[in-house]
Amino acid sequence: MTEKTQVRTDGAPAAAFAFSQGVRKGPLLQVSGQGPQEPGTGAYVHPGDVKAQTRRVLENVKAILEAGGASVEDVLMFRVYLTTREHFAEMNEAYEAFVKENCPSGVLPCRTTVAVELPHPAMLVEIDALACVD
Repeated sequence: MTEKTQVRTDGAPAAAFAFSQGVRKGPLLQVSGQGPQEPGTGAYVHPGDVKAQTRRVLENVKAILEAGGASVEDVLMFRVYLTTREHFAEMNEAYEAFVKENCPSGVLPCRTTVAVELPHPAMLVEIDALACVD
């Protein structure tokens, strides 16, 4: 049976509650939902700017992927959670630029986007990822 291992990095905010930044089992790496926080301080950044928050969130996800031996190119699925669907276009603009920069194959990950209530009032967006590591 393949061992399950915790993935941790100082390149992303520490998990604030009872969960891991990421977990790897076999070739699969799941990254927990990341918010728009600075890695060193955990401070929420870019209040009211979903485009800038999306970029920060994706950089946090990328740091955890890399700590687990993966890259954005290895992501099969991103799940994006927005506080309102009115933010979709701005989030999508930042998301598209990020995945195109980080997926040189041109094969973009799958994605689901939903509007929900997020756990901190400063959060306009949260994103998690599932990657397969060769």
